Amino acid sequence: MSTKSVTTVNEENQPSRRKFFIGAGATVGAVAVASQTSIGKAVIQEIGSTVQGKDDGYQLSAHIRKYYETTML
Repeated sequence: MSTKSVTTVNEENQPSRRKFFIGAGATVGAVAVASQTSIGKAVIQEIGSTVQGKDDGYQLSAHIRKYYETTML
């Protein structure tokens, strides 16, 4: 095995910013798609019904519901 091929193999295994951002972008895209599925919407609705049951303190408003929809994991 030559020195050049060993260097190439080592460079491929090292983490890089480019690989990190590609992985992060794919993850964000998958989360966005999952939040629009029927299961994701059911979870958001369940959170809303749980929080709406209380009369005092925290109240679920339109902007908070939108926040829950955007942060769905």
